[in-house]
Amino acid sequence: MKEEIRQQAGVEVRADYLEKVTGAAVFASDVKLPGMLHGRILRSTVPHARILGIDASAALAMPGVVAVLTGADLEGMLAGNPNWGPFMKDRPVIAIDRVRYVGEPVAAVAAVDEFTAEEALDAISVEYDSLPFVTDAEQAMLPDAPVIHERMAPQKDYYFRGEPKPVQGSNVFQHHEYAHGDVEEAFRQAARVFEDTFTFPMVFHYAMEPHVVVADCRPDSLELWSCGQTPSAISRVCADLFGIPLARVRVHTPYVGGGFGGKAAVKIDPLVAALSCKAQRPVRVCLGINESMLTARRLSASIRLKTAVDAEGRLTAKSVRVVMNGGAYADTGPAVAIKAAIRAIGPYRFPNLKLESWGVYTNTVPGSSFRSIGGPQGVWATESQMDIIADALGRDPVEFRLANMLEKGEPVRPDLRPLDVDLKSALRQASAAMDQLAGPDRPGRARGTAVAATDPGIIPMGGAIVRLKADGSVLVYVHSVELGQGTRGAMRAIAAQALSQPVACVSVAEPDTDAAPYDWGTGASRSTVVLGLAVEYACQDIARQLCDMAAEALGGRTEDYRVSEGGVTGPEGQVALRELLRRYNGIDSGEFIGVGRVSPGSKDFRTVPLFWETAAGVYEIDVDADTGQVRVTRAVSAADVGKVINRKAAEGQDEGATVQGIGHALFEEYLYEDGQVINGSMFDYHVPAIDEAPEEMVTLLIESGDGPGPGGARGMGEGAILPVAPAIANALSRAYGVRIHDLPLTPERVWRALRDSKKG
Repeated sequence: MKEEIRQQAGVEVRADYLEKVTGAAVFASDVKLPGMLHGRILRSTVPHARILGIDASAALAMPGVVAVLTGADLEGMLAGNPNWGPFMKDRPVIAIDRVRYVGEPVAAVAAVDEFTAEEALDAISVEYDSLPFVTDAEQAMLPDAPVIHERMAPQKDYYFRGEPKPVQGSNVFQHHEYAHGDVEEAFRQAARVFEDTFTFPMVFHYAMEPHVVVADCRPDSLELWSCGQTPSAISRVCADLFGIPLARVRVHTPYVGGGFGGKAAVKIDPLVAALSCKAQRPVRVCLGINESMLTARRLSASIRLKTAVDAEGRLTAKSVRVVMNGGAYADTGPAVAIKAAIRAIGPYRFPNLKLESWGVYTNTVPGSSFRSIGGPQGVWATESQMDIIADALGRDPVEFRLANMLEKGEPVRPDLRPLDVDLKSALRQASAAMDQLAGPDRPGRARGTAVAATDPGIIPMGGAIVRLKADGSVLVYVHSVELGQGTRGAMRAIAAQALSQPVACVSVAEPDTDAAPYDWGTGASRSTVVLGLAVEYACQDIARQLCDMAAEALGGRTEDYRVSEGGVTGPEGQVALRELLRRYNGIDSGEFIGVGRVSPGSKDFRTVPLFWETAAGVYEIDVDADTGQVRVTRAVSAADVGKVINRKAAEGQDEGATVQGIGHALFEEYLYEDGQVINGSMFDYHVPAIDEAPEEMVTLLIESGDGPGPGGARGMGEGAILPVAPAIANALSRAYGVRIHDLPLTPERVWRALRDSKKG
C-alpha cells in the first residue's frame, strides 16, 4: 500500500509528500529539547507611545515562570546596538523605550508550559505615555506628521545589494528615482494622455504554519530551529547582535509550512534567542495566526500612472508615482518600493519613462517581502490602465497589448537585462486556451486579460556540497528551504540527472548552517536557478574526480570515461563504484565529495535581473449583480519557465499563486481603526476557500530551454499571482462598464459601483 501511495504521489521526486500526509514530517514546532521552556509575548496595545515602566514582579512570582525579558535586559546581553534590520538598523530585539505599532513585542515570558506563560502575560503591567500616530502613508509624508524614527541608520550591502535613500527628519525610509527620455515633452506632444490612481491594501501572508522558533543560547554559542526562509541571514543577524562568531551560531531549518516571503529575512529569531539567554535554558516560541498577522504583511500602495499614446495608439511615455506603506519598521520595504515602480512599467515599449517611489514609515504592522515583491501592486495599476486606454481608443485589449509589447531581446529599461521571454506568444497561447476551455457549447462569461514582466531581486550567491557514496547513493547539502514548493525534490532531480543515478538514490539533507554552504536565502524564484546550478556544478566536480580515478586505476585517458548508474563506463565497459574504489584505494570503501558555487561571476550573472519572470493570464468571472459578489469561474495562466524540473510541483505553484491572487483581488485587506487592526483573526480575515477557487484552471508551462538554470530552467512560482487582480477588474469593466481603482473588489464595493453605473 505504501509503495502504491509513493507511485501515485510522485514521491520518487517529492520525498516530503509521504512524510507530510503520514504526519512523519518534522517542523520547527515539533522540536523538543531537554529542559525546554515555552515562551509567550506581551504586545503593545497602543500604536505609538513612550514606555514609562514595566512591572513584571507579579509574573515572576508565579509558579512555573522562569524568566521575563524586557528592553532593560538587552544592555549587557547584546554586543552593542540592540537594533537590526536588512536595510535599516531600526528594529529593536524587543521594545526598549518606545512602541511604534499595536502588536509590537514589549515583554516575553519563559515558563514551564504555554498555559503558565500565557497567564503570566496578564500579570505584567506596562505604563505608556501615548504619542501622536499615523497609519496612512500619504498622511505620514506630510510636514506635520508625527516622526516615527527620529534618526535612520541605513545599511549598505547588508542583505540586499545597495542601500536605501531615506529622508532624514521625515517618515520616508526610501526615495527612489529613475528616468530616461523626455517624459514631459512626450506628454505635450501626445494624442491622448491618461492619468489614473490605484490603491492596493495591506495583505497577510497567511501561511498554514505561523512563525515559530526554538532557541538554545549557551555562554559561547547559539543554536536555533527556525521556520525562517533565510538561515544564513538569521545566523548573521544573531551573530552580530549577540557578539558570537558566525561559526558558533547554528541554524536548523526543518520543513516549513508555507512562507510566501513572510518568513524571509529575519523575524522573531533574535527575540527568542534573547529570551533563551535570559532564561539560560532552551525556549520555544510558537505564535498563533493572529500574532503572525502582527509580525509581517505585504506593503500597501498608492500608485499614480500618467501614460501617453500617439495618434496610432502607440505608447510614447509613462510616469509612475508609487507611495508604499512600510509600517513601523523598514524590513525589506526599501527593495519593495523600488520593485513596485519597475514592475509598474509592464512589458511594454516606452521611449520616455519616469519612475519615482517612496517607502514610508507608519504606525502599522511592519511591511515585508511577499510573493513577487512590489509586483502585484505595480501590475494591478498598469494592467488596469492598459484596459482603460484600450477601451478609450476603441481597441481590443489583447490586440492593444500585443501592438505595444516588447519583443524578446528588447530592453524594458536600458540598464536592465533585455526581456528574455516571448511574452507575446504566451499571451496568444493563454487566450487560445481560454477559447478552447469555454468552447462553442459552453458560452463564456465576462473575460479579462493581463500580463506581467518582473525582475526577480536575486542575489546570485549560493553553494552546494554533494557526496556520492560507494553504493551509488547521493547526499546533497544546500540551504534551500522546503516551504512546500518542492525545492528538495528539484535538487534531487537535478543531482540524479547530473550523476546519472536514479532519483530514489538521492537524498537532500535538512538545511543546517553547520553543514551546508552559504546561501543568500529561499525566495525571489531563485532556488532552482542558483542552487540548482550549484548542485549541478558539484556533481560535475564529482564526475571529474570519478573519471580521473578511473583513468589512473583502470588505464586510458580521463575523457574515455563517463559516469553511469552505479559506477563509470569506459573501454572495459561499466565498472561499479565499489570496484573502482577497491582498485584505487585497496578497499571497496570511500566516497566522492563535490563542491559547487554560484557567484556574480558565474555565467553572466553580473547583469540584472538573472532572468525575467513573466506571466499571461486570462480569467473568466461571474457576477451577482444583486449582491456584487464576484466569482472566478475559469482561469488560464501561461509562463515560459525555460525547463520544467517537476511538472506536478510546477503546476501546483502556478495554481496556488492564482488562488492567492484571487484572495488579493476579492477578499483580503487589513482594516485599521484608531491605530488597531480590527480584523486580525482567522474569523475576520477572509482568504479563498476551496469552493471559491475557479471551477476550471489551466496552467501552460512553456519550455523554451533558454533560462540560466539547469537544463535551461528559469525561476517560477511568483509570476502567476500578478495578472489575477487586474484581469478580474478588466473583466468586470468590459462586461458591466464599471471601473474600480481600489482593491479588494468586495461585494459591497462592486455593488456600489454597479448601482452608481445604473444611476449614471
